[in-house]
Amino acid sequence: MQLNLHRLWIFMTVVECGGFSAAAQKLYLSQPSVSHQVRQLEQSLRTTLIDRSGARIRLTPEGEVMLEYAKRVFLLADEAVAAIRQVSGLQTGKLVAGGTTTVGTYLLPPLLAAFRDRHPGIEIGIQVGNGQAVERGLVDGDIGVAVLAGQPSAAQLVSEPILEDRLVVITQPGHRLADAGIVAGSSTTYTAEPSELAGEPFLIREPGSSTRELQEQAMEDWGLEGSTEIWGPETIKQAVAAGLGISLVSEHCVEQELADGRLSAVEVTPAPKPRPIVLAHRRDRLLGPAEQAFIAMLRNVRSWPGINRLRSIS
Repeated sequence: MQLNLHRLWIFMTVVECGGFSAAAQKLYLSQPSVSHQVRQLEQSLRTTLIDRSGARIRLTPEGEVMLEYAKRVFLLADEAVAAIRQVSGLQTGKLVAGGTTTVGTYLLPPLLAAFRDRHPGIEIGIQVGNGQAVERGLVDGDIGVAVLAGQPSAAQLVSEPILEDRLVVITQPGHRLADAGIVAGSSTTYTAEPSELAGEPFLIREPGSSTRELQEQAMEDWGLEGSTEIWGPETIKQAVAAGLGISLVSEHCVEQELADGRLSAVEVTPAPKPRPIVLAHRRDRLLGPAEQAFIAMLRNVRSWPGINRLRSIS
């Protein structure tokens, strides 16, 4: 049996788009043509890949298996293109870097800007999500290289540390803890005991976030109870600034807000341990020249970017 790769690609697109009509629009084909190509694929395999009986399409067990192999087939095709491009250097190509939410928002953009300055012919892309989503992107081959907060858990991935990230408690500027810091006259950062945070609404990240794991660990270490779930660091910052509670976030994601007084920082002792910032990729993936060059640059990063620029890339 010879597998038709064109039909396999159409099948993947139908699954990714969630239906035949959406896939037809994406592929610039008619819906009957898309349906026919998938049916032909099923007939060649002598099985049903998509259950069409409900309001929404669903993969059959055979379809689940085929989807996983289809992803691997086209990932291998991408790797073949990357291997060929290795002989042409970095004049053209594409780099899609993934990043967990905090890292992808506050670290990756200046890093990729520095990379583009060196290699202006490379097309740049960023995919940002929580830790689980970024790991899945690496494993599935949607992302070639990623920078994550904390160590990835997927066995297919290899990682190495490049930086560290420290977390701080943030409050509204008029908060009693911030006021206490100003009265003390030391600085706008107040040092507090865990007991002083008792009873404060504590805002934590969504499930799957590496920051949430550290937030929950800190609450346990400090003997705090009760929390409110907020999605994403930007929403948490806005919620804290509005007075909805306090939170524990990366010091780098609030650098601007602390500088202009929109938020205040509170150092609680014992402080959470710094978490590693790591670069990661699939151990069995053939990396393209752009990905290899980006990894080499990451290994030379000495510090987090400042408010306006990257401090040190050798």
